[in-house]
Amino acid sequence: MKDTQISTLSKKTFTYTILDKINVDIEVTANPYRLTLEELFIMAARINKKRSFLFVSKVLGKHLPVQPQKGLLTAALLAARYAESIKNLNCPLIESLIHSFGQKETDFQSVSFIPKFINPVVIGFAETATSLGHSFFDCFEEGEYFHTTREEIGNLTPFITFEEEHSHATSHRCYIPIDMINNQREIILVDDEMTTGKTAINIIQSIHSQFPRKDYTVVSILDWRSEENKQQFTQLERTLGININVVSLMSGKVHVNEIEILKPVEDQSNAQIGISTEVEVFSLSSFFEEEYAETGNKTNYIKGTGRFGIDSNANAGLHQKIFNAAGVLRQHRKGSKTLCLGTGEFMYIPMKLAAAMGKNVFYQSTTRSPIYIQNIEGYGARYGISFPNPEDQDIANFVYNIPPGEYDELFVLFERKVEAEKLQPLLKQMETLQLKSIKIVFFSG
Repeated sequence: MKDTQISTLSKKTFTYTILDKINVDIEVTANPYRLTLEELFIMAARINKKRSFLFVSKVLGKHLPVQPQKGLLTAALLAARYAESIKNLNCPLIESLIHSFGQKETDFQSVSFIPKFINPVVIGFAETATSLGHSFFDCFEEGEYFHTTREEIGNLTPFITFEEEHSHATSHRCYIPIDMINNQREIILVDDEMTTGKTAINIIQSIHSQFPRKDYTVVSILDWRSEENKQQFTQLERTLGININVVSLMSGKVHVNEIEILKPVEDQSNAQIGISTEVEVFSLSSFFEEEYAETGNKTNYIKGTGRFGIDSNANAGLHQKIFNAAGVLRQHRKGSKTLCLGTGEFMYIPMKLAAAMGKNVFYQSTTRSPIYIQNIEGYGARYGISFPNPEDQDIANFVYNIPPGEYDELFVLFERKVEAEKLQPLLKQMETLQLKSIKIVFFSG
């Protein structure tokens, strides 16, 4: 039996049946690069009263392990689409990007191909799109980038805040220098998918109330807004006197029919099978400059993540630091199949690092999103573990879709050093994955 079940009604219309409880009909209306749905996502059921379903991305590296190069490629395809459709630029890279995306393996790394006269402020949405937004920003020869954060950082006041109503953690904050946003430059908002577009509307309203400008662009891999949702964008344009461009790799219409309300399921944690797992701890703090010292915390954030803003002039140096750090971790690889695990919003540097660690290295991240777990072929969350976030134990974290015995070793990548006792619940859960080796890696502290 397979779940999610997919039936094709036409070449452009598909029905997904999730756990025999939710039907999702998708009509694809635009697919400029001829990608398939199967390349981009599978579906799962969310444990969330506000939205019952989840597009589980096959390219983000959040809920599914991915080749890290595929995540970088997806951002480059979005940047190419932006350059082509919004800026009317000739983009000779497009065909090679599409070809690389379709390959089983690729050695793609970031490349800047959008010329300097286009100089936007790019914003990635936490936590899922922090890496996508940063990788998209890498494609610009000139620009600035920051990502929103769910974290409350002591002694700092965010210039911008907004809400994401359907999310498991709704509040977003932006801790950036005021001159990064206090200007007339185009704002580009990057998210993994739009279902209603409400998050984009909220942040545009928040920015515009304090730092008005003329041009905004919303970029997402998937755009499933209804006609009513699109009209809300049009109305906002009229009300504020602005232009809102929209860029996606695939767009269409989604209709959801909940046949039956999903009930809580019993814990389906993997049965523990005795295996000796070696645990090692490494620090990469010598490679990365510290950014901000939080009062009462012994460990600082690092530069280059985008949490406090970054400009294109810093890219070459950051990429070199990541490459050098990857060389160190590459020397400590002991298995033939490796998983690098980013943590929460700390996704971009871990993904870039994984892409430079050699063959057979996969990438994903911990997440705040609770999802129903069912070990059924074709379903979007077949395996899952949960544990308190070592950096904030009041927040539950999850890791999905790692079958026991799938990987020889795991690198868990933290932006800041974590006390040993706070790592124990995570390590206890990792025992169920039957790994030969776990490496805990800190980038600061």
